[in-house]
Amino acid sequence: MKHIFLNLKRFDITPEFGGVNRLASMQAWGKTIVENTQEALRAFENAEFVMYLPEAHLLSAAAARTENSPVKLGSQSVYRMDTAVGGNFGAFTTNRTGNAVRLMGCESTLIGHCEERNDKMGVLAEAGVTGEAAAAAVNRLLNAEIKAAQAAGLSVLYCIGEKSEELDRWQEVLGAQLDIGLEGVDKSKVVIGYEPIWSIGPGKTPADKPYIEKIARFVKERTGGMDVVYGGGLKQDNAEMLASIEEIDGGLIALTRFQGEIGFYPDEYLDIIRKYLKK
Repeated sequence: MKHIFLNLKRFDITPEFGGVNRLASMQAWGKTIVENTQEALRAFENAEFVMYLPEAHLLSAAAARTENSPVKLGSQSVYRMDTAVGGNFGAFTTNRTGNAVRLMGCESTLIGHCEERNDKMGVLAEAGVTGEAAAAAVNRLLNAEIKAAQAAGLSVLYCIGEKSEELDRWQEVLGAQLDIGLEGVDKSKVVIGYEPIWSIGPGKTPADKPYIEKIARFVKERTGGMDVVYGGGLKQDNAEMLASIEEIDGGLIALTRFQGEIGFYPDEYLDIIRKYLKK
């Protein structure tokens, strides 16, 4: 099975506030995305489609799904602890728990995205913890998040990736992210998302096919054959290349347009999927 994940980040904010949302009002944004994609997605077999939305949009997106919709919904990470019968009944101010997003209609969650890792590293740096000690601590925190997500009945897209200063020791970096992050979890309910952080962003050279193949083989060998998707951005200009890599089991889409009125557009999202799945 192929996995097509969509990370909608904070694409709901309109241009006058510095965002890229030209699609719908804030109130209707999540609903609009589901309504403009779910029927077309029914045409694709042997593929799952999971959309990770900012929390404010999960309820309207869930309500927009029709019976047997091919669209699955997910949150952008979960807290590492949760409510429990006979235990904590809700003292989680500011934190988004797995049980909460499950009750909103989510089936999945995104954990370990490079932006989440950077945030946790920044907090640790304020406390004077940096380098390998900080990286190991972040991996432990993410492991706790995966366990909390699975306890709530959610599947997980777990992201890993190396920065430019880590290229000479990528095996060590990615190996630790996998070994620590996946310790004691149900691997059958986790997909690995590989983000070549060093190659993502304006002015950077995208990772090429041989490099992506090398990493995907490493991940599969290290994890015993877990599915791995390309998290560096599945888009129009790399969909055919990624589809040709046997070891890659799908991709993570974010923006669909990178010039002019940049942003996420449902019709362009569907075009990327058609190109990748060769439909």
